[in-house]
Amino acid sequence: MYTNLDEKACLKVLKNDYLGHLSYIYQNRPFVVPITYFYDAETNVIICYSAEGHKMNAMRKNNEVAFNIVDVDGLTNWKSVMVHGKFEQLFGSDAKSYLHVFSLGIKTLIAEKELKELSFISEFSSKAINENIPMIFIIKVEEITGKTRKE
Repeated sequence: MYTNLDEKACLKVLKNDYLGHLSYIYQNRPFVVPITYFYDAETNVIICYSAEGHKMNAMRKNNEVAFNIVDVDGLTNWKSVMVHGKFEQLFGSDAKSYLHVFSLGIKTLIAEKELKELSFISEFSSKAINENIPMIFIIKVEEITGKTRKE
């Protein structure tokens, strides 16, 4: 049976995962890419990072984006959440601050979900200190909806 998720249930799915699919428009064509993210409940934004390229150029031109998370336990037991929001690239101290929140959040989530410590997360933190900062961007959550199937 399919049912709608209320906002609280949608936010729980968003908050408890770190892999999603980012959708954006480039030259009137839709694109969907997998991406690592962290949802910051305090500011109601999804924090992401990227290298320069197609995705960043596209979102700078059209900042309307969608973001999807799917939590699948089986063919008849899953939750899907769709976020609509606005892309915003961050710079300077804002970028460093959000990168710090991202790295700590991801480390905690992966340690809890996969019961292991991550050494590569320190790479994110070190990038926040030196000049080789990846491009940090946020998705300001404007609307969130979801569905579930449970039998």
